[in-house]
Amino acid sequence: MSLKRNDLAGSGPLHLQTDVLIIGGGPAGAWAALSAAQNGARVILADKGYLGTSGATAPSNTGTWLVPPGENRAQIIERRWQRTSNLADQRWMLRTVDQAYENLLKLAEWGYPFPDDEDGKLYIANLRGPDYMAFMRRRVLKAGITVLDHHPALELYFDGEAVTGAAGIDRQRDRDWRVDAGAIVLATGGCAFHERILGAAALTGDGHLMAAEAGASLSGMEFTGKYTLAPYGSSLNKGLPFRWASFYREDGTPILDSDGNHLQNGIGEREKEIARAMIEAPVYAVLDQAEPALQDWLRRGQPNCFVPYDRTPVDPFSQMFRVTFRAEGTVRGTGGIRIATSDCGTDVQGLYVAGDAASREPLAGATSGGGGPNSSWAIASGWWSGQGAASHAKRRGDKAFRSNSSPLGQAGLRPGGTVKDTLTAKDVIDSVRAEVTPLEKNYFREGSRLQTSQDKLDTLWSDVRNHLSGAGLDRLKAREAAAIAAHGRWSLASALARKESRGMHRRSDFKGNDPAFAHSITVRGVNDIVVSSAPEARQEIAS
Repeated sequence: MSLKRNDLAGSGPLHLQTDVLIIGGGPAGAWAALSAAQNGARVILADKGYLGTSGATAPSNTGTWLVPPGENRAQIIERRWQRTSNLADQRWMLRTVDQAYENLLKLAEWGYPFPDDEDGKLYIANLRGPDYMAFMRRRVLKAGITVLDHHPALELYFDGEAVTGAAGIDRQRDRDWRVDAGAIVLATGGCAFHERILGAAALTGDGHLMAAEAGASLSGMEFTGKYTLAPYGSSLNKGLPFRWASFYREDGTPILDSDGNHLQNGIGEREKEIARAMIEAPVYAVLDQAEPALQDWLRRGQPNCFVPYDRTPVDPFSQMFRVTFRAEGTVRGTGGIRIATSDCGTDVQGLYVAGDAASREPLAGATSGGGGPNSSWAIASGWWSGQGAASHAKRRGDKAFRSNSSPLGQAGLRPGGTVKDTLTAKDVIDSVRAEVTPLEKNYFREGSRLQTSQDKLDTLWSDVRNHLSGAGLDRLKAREAAAIAAHGRWSLASALARKESRGMHRRSDFKGNDPAFAHSITVRGVNDIVVSSAPEARQEIAS
């Protein structure tokens, strides 16, 4: 039964019980909540922001990977699998597109205003982020699900057998909250390493840290080398218009590609050459390859892409403007919490994962699932995780509430030594970013540089675990910094272990694919990281 606003009022700590707790309010979290409720569970959804406006989807247009039923489904899956560097699993790919298609039809049945295509048929392949997430919020509330807006989670609870709940901060009332739950779904998104990209301000990887503290493993964490072109000084990581770009130096000199031709098209393989040029000196672009009709289509189809130009103002189709690459971490990278069961369960009993918080290796392999695949994955994995969590809660019954449970949060919450006021969350984040976002360190990787960065972050982590903390609402900042630092260490440890180049993982000292590495690399642990690169690890992903 849904709680009323008055039930949540007051200044004292909030303590609730439910069958399923969803942490995170993007599309994956919303779908997980609806699925759990449909399976008879009492559901609470706690969002760091406001369900309907927070996360990477809400401010964007997002396509879906739409594969309708038909005889050519297997061929479509096979063609995309060929692009995943042999790391995806076609069974997961097929069930993802099937579930996403089924749920997109549910959206239409529920009244989501899909447009018609040129033939007058319903066009369900694209979702307008603001409309989509506002619609999902209304649907979640209509289902009687309790929504805790502005209630970031800080840690999980564990009884020695399974997770039993979570705790965090009510930012609006400056009070603590705790929810005892029969099962938990982490839908907290990826980690953008505090990069300025659209909708990613709150994507700091909190769920990954909580899961790792509970004993869950992660996979694909080496695949954080996804960068997107953006106007310099802008947070707008929408790379599509750069398909029609030509690239120049500041003085107007054309930048040449490896064949001696004018460097054009910032999408695909030429991205590497732009990155090399940018390391040497600032790079400028003009979208001069777009014909007038295409210019109009781009402005109408991607209106938010042109806001930075209109504010400058500059005509991007005829005037040069400076560009930069925005690192996207595990948001459009692939890594995340390892999925151990077909219903998106983790290695830990009662803990499920959905969306970008999960590793998307089964779907995208070593390449980015950014855009359509990730959107369909959020729908499908949200649905499966909600079902799995509801079933687990039903099996567990009231045991979670009868058992003694303990909080698991350590780094940023319960330091092992004396708190140092001179160690701030900003200091930690800046130190991590210096090792994991520069092009020369993360886009183009090399063993000795990776090792140097890992040594620096290992030293930093010692300070984080022993001396970083915060009081009141500042606990959230400290916890976010700890999660970002943990992600940096997991990424570097995984990158060192994958001694080859594959997909987004580019090593100058191991330039080719090695068949011996056609499998997942997993990491486990927070303080002492254990890396497993055994081929058997991949076999555990799909069931």
